[in-house]
Amino acid sequence: MKADADPNLIVYFGGQYVPMREARVGILTHALHYGTGVFEGIRAYWNETARELYVLRPTEHFERWKRNCGILRIDVPLTPEELCAITAELAWRNAFHTDLYVRPLAYKSAERIGVAIDDEDSFFIAAVPYGEYLHSENGLHAGVSSWRRIEDNAIPPRAKICGAYANSALAGDEARRSGFDEAILLNEAGHVTEGATCNLFMVRKGRLITPAVTDNILEGITRDSIMELATRELDLEIVERPIARSELYVCDELFLTGTAVGVAPVVRVDHRPVANGAIGETTRRLRRLYFDAAHGNLQAYRKWLLPVYAGGRLAEQNAARVDARVGETSLA
Repeated sequence: MKADADPNLIVYFGGQYVPMREARVGILTHALHYGTGVFEGIRAYWNETARELYVLRPTEHFERWKRNCGILRIDVPLTPEELCAITAELAWRNAFHTDLYVRPLAYKSAERIGVAIDDEDSFFIAAVPYGEYLHSENGLHAGVSSWRRIEDNAIPPRAKICGAYANSALAGDEARRSGFDEAILLNEAGHVTEGATCNLFMVRKGRLITPAVTDNILEGITRDSIMELATRELDLEIVERPIARSELYVCDELFLTGTAVGVAPVVRVDHRPVANGAIGETTRRLRRLYFDAAHGNLQAYRKWLLPVYAGGRLAEQNAARVDARVGETSLA
């Protein structure tokens, strides 16, 4: 689904809440030319029965974002708690009663030509209504890409570095032009890494197997959530190890995970069915568990959620402190 945002939506930009149409950067901005930015993706899910909007694991996302910004020496001057408050405030100001995708992005903001980075940093947070990223109700058909996953010693794929996503864009475009729903990338050693925008799991002989973080994958928060659900709720053994391409053709089940996709079953790879070509039982159960946890229906996983409405106006309690902190640092 494309998220064509209303230009009148309120975003957090330049240390202020402003309409999206007023949030603009110059054409010589360093990050635009050289990809020197780090972004995050956070989901919020609307529960119609509870009349509540739940932001899913925002603290963990903001902690990861701030850590990964350090790779490019970008400073985000606010704490994860303050960034959560801004996110809640955005939901309130826009009166959202639908599923959202929240996009924080920090970037090198100097307006000049020259690849060398400096200490001029900026950031923004935007939230837009967002439904399904991949329509996976009946399972996806994935294709192994001819493009290889970037290496950690080139551009670290564990971080959502803007320039690195040219790799994902090339693989995803190739996949769709070849008739697939999503790409699967191999690393230079020939091992499976992940999808163009999501982590990968397979089921073999009753075990849940996924590539290790050292195989050039994103350290996914949805990945972590699925591993916790699989262990606690289904008593599955989790194995992190290299996966050969041919294992995709002989595994029992295969699925993708990510902030945008949630849990997306894969039923065909390279024109070959996965097992019998139907969505597997383990995938179905994990998909349902994740949906229920994300929508506030599982009490044990309420710890993952920031309730925006019934939980009280968190941002109202913190807005003055956030604004003061931004003023102190003179950073947007």
